[in-house]
Amino acid sequence: MGVGLYIYFYRLIPVVLNFNRVTMEVNTIPTDLNSYELSVADHISAMLAYWDKDLVCRSANAAYLEWFGKTREEMVNKITLPELLGPNLYEKNRKYISGALKGIQQTFEREIKIPGGEIRHSIANYFPDIADGEVLGFFVHAADVTPMKLLEKELIRSNKINSQQNNSLLNFANIVSHNLNTYAYNLEAILDLFIKATSEEEKSELLNHLKTISKGFGLTVKHLNDIVYAQNQGTLKYEWVNLHDYVNNTVGILNNQLKEIHGIVNNRVDTEIKLWANAAYIDSIILNLLTNAIKYRHPDRDVVVDLSSAIEGKQLVLKIKDNGLGIDLNKHGKALFDIYKTFHGNADAKGVGLFITKFQAEAMGGRIEVESEVNKGTTFKVHFFMKSPKAAA
Repeated sequence: MGVGLYIYFYRLIPVVLNFNRVTMEVNTIPTDLNSYELSVADHISAMLAYWDKDLVCRSANAAYLEWFGKTREEMVNKITLPELLGPNLYEKNRKYISGALKGIQQTFEREIKIPGGEIRHSIANYFPDIADGEVLGFFVHAADVTPMKLLEKELIRSNKINSQQNNSLLNFANIVSHNLNTYAYNLEAILDLFIKATSEEEKSELLNHLKTISKGFGLTVKHLNDIVYAQNQGTLKYEWVNLHDYVNNTVGILNNQLKEIHGIVNNRVDTEIKLWANAAYIDSIILNLLTNAIKYRHPDRDVVVDLSSAIEGKQLVLKIKDNGLGIDLNKHGKALFDIYKTFHGNADAKGVGLFITKFQAEAMGGRIEVESEVNKGTTFKVHFFMKSPKAAA
């Protein structure tokens, strides 16, 4: 129903109910409602009624039978508003009733369980009836907006799905861009060093690095294929991941970058711990947090990153601690994991990595938290829920 029609019915309420304050007496049904006016009122799907200042019903249309199981004859001059609504619904509406009796128009939404058990959504309006400055009661107009509420819920659900799909696409694009760019950079750098190498020993070492990168590249492509498959199926693929080995693989991929800046990565993650997780997400989380430590290193000292693990209840916590620039959490903490937010002015910063890392951790049922101090460094803690091999099978 359009806004114009609603306004029309709001203005029509006093006319349709045609309440005569002068002739009305308690316990007497008003006699000045002609059959035409009653017919109009009864053919309006919204509930129309008049309640006096003592909350006694003085007029009502046929819609109350469908909503509350009460006929007009059972209501008019025979029932109070608390009796009609019941204790729970009356308590919810009490402040609006009080407002109307103070002469203030009230509009609010309410869910009502009708006699058949169905839940309906309504928009109720209480219009004060004021004469010579005194509030005598109030008119009620309560319209059924269930179809609109159901549509609203469907739109919210669709928007949520669209948002999830957009995040998934962004997540995939970030993994492709970030991971493959890292491989490309390292391959180019090692090939350049290989060309310039003068000894067989040096060439042999560089070839071993190339093999490590090649192996890692192959695994990354496999994991990307798994993600595409999982997104098409609507579920993530999980497998047992040795966190210590995955850290070592990532350090191997970043070996050349770490050498250039004299960086050190200490892998103190428990060698025996296996995590039931999505391998591509674990790859991406470790790579994002390690490259962050390299990118936001302190100019006055070499990079040192310590990775460790701990069991906290049913959670495995991966801790990544660096000695970099740090960040002012009082200033930037709330926006730290927001997309496209950057805080250090780096030309190559995109503001996507931490957003994606948080998304990936939460997609696996985990979470990420941060501790940081400016000019001292940052510690990220990624929490994962642990599963036993039996539970995961």
